[in-house]
Amino acid sequence: MAQSEVSLKSRIKSKPAAKKKNQIGYGIALLALIIVFGWYLSTVATSVALRWIIGIAFGFILQRSRFCFTAAMRDPFLTGSTSLLRAVIIAILVAMIGFSAVQFAAVSAGEAVPGNISPVGIHTLLGGIIFGIGAVIAGGCASGTLMRVGEAYVMNMVALVFFVIGSGFGAYIFGWVKDNIVRSSPAVFLPDVLGWPLAFFGQILVLFGLYWLAFWWDYREV
Repeated sequence: MAQSEVSLKSRIKSKPAAKKKNQIGYGIALLALIIVFGWYLSTVATSVALRWIIGIAFGFILQRSRFCFTAAMRDPFLTGSTSLLRAVIIAILVAMIGFSAVQFAAVSAGEAVPGNISPVGIHTLLGGIIFGIGAVIAGGCASGTLMRVGEAYVMNMVALVFFVIGSGFGAYIFGWVKDNIVRSSPAVFLPDVLGWPLAFFGQILVLFGLYWLAFWWDYREV
């Protein structure tokens, strides 16, 4: 019995590793298809072709970086890694500084605050919980699901179908939700509550604090 197990293990170890299939040809063909289709879109409208290029570039960066908001919140507890979480914090910091500059310039010029200041209420909490549960079960957020669909993940293909169904249902009942819940919720704009200096630098301090906490979590001694 022992000899047969040893013989079986030796045959498994001696089996040569499967040779990886060269996919360069597929990559070249796909690149050519992207260029040809982009050229066709440029004959329809330059803006459409530009959106095609931006979409392809965004998808490539997303796939290579494995950027996913769900993974950013899940990985610290599942794998102990906070690299994606720190990337999300940096992205939020950059976006916050940029939007703050645009909004402050508009307010200084006597104009209305640009952008959409969404009301915060029970709908925000419930929506976040429902979306968070669904994203963890599906294995990714909206962008992560689309990226994995491109990688032929069957589970994410199923998730995308129900994502579309759920979005359609949400759009169908949004009018009722807006009239009965959203409009009665307060729209909080931090500079109006705390003032521009405290709101701006306070958010920066909070994000730096979260970044330091994530860094500590990643390199803590277990």
